[in-house]
Amino acid sequence: MDFFETILWPLRWLVELVLWAWHWLFTALGMDAASGATWLLSIIGLVVVVRSALIPVTVRQIKSQRRMMDLAPDMKKIQDKYKGKKDQYSREAMSRETMALYKKHGTNPFASCLPILVQMPIFFSLFYVLRHAAEKRQGIGFMDEALTENFYNAKLFGVAPLRMNFGSAWEAQNWTVIIILGTIMVLMIASQFFTQLQIMSKNVSDETKNSPMYRQQRIMLYIIPFAFLFSGFTFPLALNVYWFTSNLWTMGQQFIVIRNMPTPGSEAWRARQERLKAKGKLTDEERRAKERGEELPEPQQPQVGQRQQPISAKRAKKKGK
Repeated sequence: MDFFETILWPLRWLVELVLWAWHWLFTALGMDAASGATWLLSIIGLVVVVRSALIPVTVRQIKSQRRMMDLAPDMKKIQDKYKGKKDQYSREAMSRETMALYKKHGTNPFASCLPILVQMPIFFSLFYVLRHAAEKRQGIGFMDEALTENFYNAKLFGVAPLRMNFGSAWEAQNWTVIIILGTIMVLMIASQFFTQLQIMSKNVSDETKNSPMYRQQRIMLYIIPFAFLFSGFTFPLALNVYWFTSNLWTMGQQFIVIRNMPTPGSEAWRARQERLKAKGKLTDEERRAKERGEELPEPQQPQVGQRQQPISAKRAKKKGK
């Protein structure tokens, strides 16, 4: 057992538990224990459990990303202030002002990466669990000899072993696995690109779109999705199914967030304001106030039993002005 396997031991045990539970459920419903479909559904069930548990972390990430976008203009001012100054005092002052800006907005650059940082240990734990099963090695908990044997023999559509990766499929000339993996890679790249494009085009304020940070992120939009080429060629079919299902979850989650919790001043925010107005839930005055970033004070209600003093028409007219 290598160092990383030892470090990930608790997570591997939990991954085996969740896989065993879903596999037991689908087997109890009458599905074949060694069927590829049974294991495919078990892996999808693992995605549901993991991503549901990460919803609070994801909400925090979304808020952090929004704050990072909002502070982009202020960050540009700090960068311009110390542009060309490379002495130690200037660097320290720039660092202090940057940290103060992060503190003021209640965010930091690493908070937006938190969900992916949490998911990666789970992903690699599943990798070790499936790799051991592919080598007919028992797991450390619930992946006993019988369950390991079932996974080893599991084939999708009866011809595509879930334990195969692109390299082993190419050696075996298993074109079904090659086609499935190729399709998953294309769909993963497309779903990741679409998810990021939704954020960049619809959920970013007009002011932020004019900042250098936004232009840099637009460049990354076309680069990051192609990282899935590595996973498609390296990881087995079962692990690619997990990653692709997780991508679909992210895409659906972002759609819900952008529709219901859009960034103020963005295209999605204006669309939501129009929907609320059409339903009679938003007045023109509230819409204009929200566009200016203001909050309307709540009307004061007279207390029960409190007598309101009458005022003259002249005073009422003056108060209205």
